[in-house]
Amino acid sequence: MSGDVLGAVVATYIDDLTDALTRASRGVEGIDPGTFRRDVTSEAFALCAAMIDADGRHTDDELNALIDTFGPLMDDTSLLRATPADIRGTSLVAGRRAWVDDDTELFRVLVASDEANDTELADVYYQRTMEVAHVIASLDVVTSRDELETIATLRTRLLAGLRKRRGDGRSLTPQSPPAADAPPPSEDPPKRSMEELLAELDDLVGLDAVKDRVHLVADFLRVQQLRAERGLPPVETSHHLVFTGNPGTGKTTVARLLAQIFRTLGVVERGHLVEVDRAGLVAGYVGQTAPKVTAAFDAAEEGMLFIDEAYTLARGGENDFGIEAIDQIVKLIEDRRDRVVLVAAGYPNEMADFLAANPGLQSRLPTVIEFPDYDTDELLAIVRLMGNRARYHLSPEAEEALTDLLRSIPRGKGFGNARLARNIFEASINRHASRVVATDDPDEATLTTIEKTDIPPDADSIDEPPRRRSGGSDTMEDGRR
Repeated sequence: MSGDVLGAVVATYIDDLTDALTRASRGVEGIDPGTFRRDVTSEAFALCAAMIDADGRHTDDELNALIDTFGPLMDDTSLLRATPADIRGTSLVAGRRAWVDDDTELFRVLVASDEANDTELADVYYQRTMEVAHVIASLDVVTSRDELETIATLRTRLLAGLRKRRGDGRSLTPQSPPAADAPPPSEDPPKRSMEELLAELDDLVGLDAVKDRVHLVADFLRVQQLRAERGLPPVETSHHLVFTGNPGTGKTTVARLLAQIFRTLGVVERGHLVEVDRAGLVAGYVGQTAPKVTAAFDAAEEGMLFIDEAYTLARGGENDFGIEAIDQIVKLIEDRRDRVVLVAAGYPNEMADFLAANPGLQSRLPTVIEFPDYDTDELLAIVRLMGNRARYHLSPEAEEALTDLLRSIPRGKGFGNARLARNIFEASINRHASRVVATDDPDEATLTTIEKTDIPPDADSIDEPPRRRSGGSDTMEDGRR
């Protein structure tokens, strides 16, 4: 049965990529299309062998599937007559994991053809490759972490090639609106492909460890989905998560993407994100808190409920209504485990107190993803990207001044991260405006260049309104939300 499943996706891989390679070679002299199918078959075998070698186990299920699939396809018939014991530990599979680390000639040819002809042949390579990789990972009863990490490495490499081909830029960590009561969203986000969602995740500045964890979660769920489709028992796991980190580290942004990933993988039907905080869950009178919590879960039905600063629910002692909210959360997590994904977010130490507030929380929220502070280079990159979007750029002297400012700000608890970067950028363009309005007939370079004098000189100056320059009119108002 494993061989049938792998054989089906490998056959599609070979057919589609042979066709893609044929299309890419049209008009190119000295190319023999008669070799394409054999070349693509060799590529498929290398992919399968690399995935089998990812964890070094080389199980009978994996090797039997490899033999059944490729035995009839290879010129050498010895594989068709082999047993798992014959090939285990041989060069056919041992040491093949490294294949995933570098782009192959086939992928490079398709990328180059896309660049020249405005096609999307390399996308076909990506899609078929990921299908095969996930099927290999689903062959064993328990998918190993090494297999999931290998899939993530493979995906990241291929998506990087696709983005480079298109000249795509990196994305920012956008700022989310403050949490409030949980009204039902007016409409669900449009359904998006896994590739698009993970590419958007990978394009965020920094957050490498977070991206790795999200990739593992997504790949694990995809493998379980494949097992369920074949009637195999999936591994039961909790989808609920804890996000820890300072403000502005991208927790809400990643949660929004993850909600849509869960939708794409069939965990939830809608994939929307509902944000709440203590004010949206805790009432001031006896008997009113549980209904507020229930209303929040109702709003998040078939999507994700994001509780910001969840640790505040555990403050106030036994008589505080926050404890009632936690008790109701524990109940609803269990009652709606297949319909709502919960993410609880907050500072690392305080979130430990939240999880300890009810014995049921720790077991129901077993996965903790830590969001580190951005370093100076990452914050500088965020400011540059904000500028690019608004058609501003930093002069070399402004970049140096900004770097010095970022380095001078203490990185303690509550460090603002991307929010700080946004505040600095907005303060800088306000100061820039105050300077430019005093200039007669400014040219485009003046209107779009942030100079050293536009950068706030210190942390205390970031929130100060710009001073009116001599000869100018009133300064523009601070436009921060």
